[in-house]
Amino acid sequence: MPLFPTARVLSSTFSPASPFDFSPAEPAAPTPSRYQARSELYSAWSVADDAKQKTAQLSDAAAKEFEKASSKAQAKAGKIELYSAKYYAACTFGGLMACGATHWSVTPLDLVKCRRQVDSKMYKGNFEAWGKISRAEGVRGIYTGGSPTFFGYSAQGAFKYGGYEFFKKFYSDLVGEQNAYNYKTGVYLTASASAEFIADLALCPFEAVKVRMQTTMPPFASGTLDGISKITAKEGWSGLYKGLYPLWGRQIPYTMMKFASFETIVEMIYDRLPGTKADYGKGAQTAVSFSGGYLAGILCAIVSHPADVMVSKLNANRQPGEAFGAAMGRIYKDIGFSGLWNGLPVRIVMIGTLTGLQWMIYDYFKIFMGLPTTGGAAPPPKQ
Repeated sequence: MPLFPTARVLSSTFSPASPFDFSPAEPAAPTPSRYQARSELYSAWSVADDAKQKTAQLSDAAAKEFEKASSKAQAKAGKIELYSAKYYAACTFGGLMACGATHWSVTPLDLVKCRRQVDSKMYKGNFEAWGKISRAEGVRGIYTGGSPTFFGYSAQGAFKYGGYEFFKKFYSDLVGEQNAYNYKTGVYLTASASAEFIADLALCPFEAVKVRMQTTMPPFASGTLDGISKITAKEGWSGLYKGLYPLWGRQIPYTMMKFASFETIVEMIYDRLPGTKADYGKGAQTAVSFSGGYLAGILCAIVSHPADVMVSKLNANRQPGEAFGAAMGRIYKDIGFSGLWNGLPVRIVMIGTLTGLQWMIYDYFKIFMGLPTTGGAAPPPKQ
């Protein structure tokens, strides 16, 4: 109880002696509905509150388990210095985790995209395509090409992300700290292009198997090793790399846009949020990574789509011994400029989701290993 009387108590006590009463009127209690639960019986019970409480408990338990596992992993790996061999190894493994599983998960979308790029009249839409494929080839048919996709993009992701971190540091040291900040977009573009050039050498054989499996019915191979052996038996090892040039033409601009736009978008997000990047926790930083990655993925899909169509066409229709330029000219004559954009809406959805998830997984792994997330760095101190 309060030590001194309130204004209402004083007013009610002395109001007969005062002609004025300045106390505010007490609001009337709302009349309860006959459908309203009796508060005296259910005063502490609520479905929403119960769900919130359970969610908070699960979240706290998951956070504790994450911290425990993260501490064990960091203790086992030892202290990871930035830009050390351990740092690049961690980034390489993070890229492997981010790319292999995410690309495999969108295999159904990729399957429809590739088949529509080869024959635009094959399916009218995704659901019709999945229905026809599942009826003809079973549910497993929807994941045709999933095996080479997983192995190929795991290898590509390892070289791409690990290589990007290496080349970004390499080029930054080459031009100096201040120039690296002033011309940071150029550093991002050069580093990502260098990393992707190497990563595509690892991806190309698996991409050749994947595209042929997805664009032939029934699929010409039962799996990755079967596909590689069939191609090499018929065309030699060069058959696995006949799509390398258009793959570079697709993947290098794609990766340049992916990394440079991601870094720029993330920096813009943090610039518009109150405080600095360091003020935000793990969940907020990975949410920013996903948002920046999704927006960057949309730009990537548009920039690289014509080359993606040409890769599918070359792997499916290039004749043995046919020159690269002659094959491209023949295919372009058949499909025209508009044909280079077949399947773009599907690819925007696929690549946007894919890129967002990749950056989120990659940065979450970096947090798991005690490393800072990508993007949003502060400018260097002025000398």
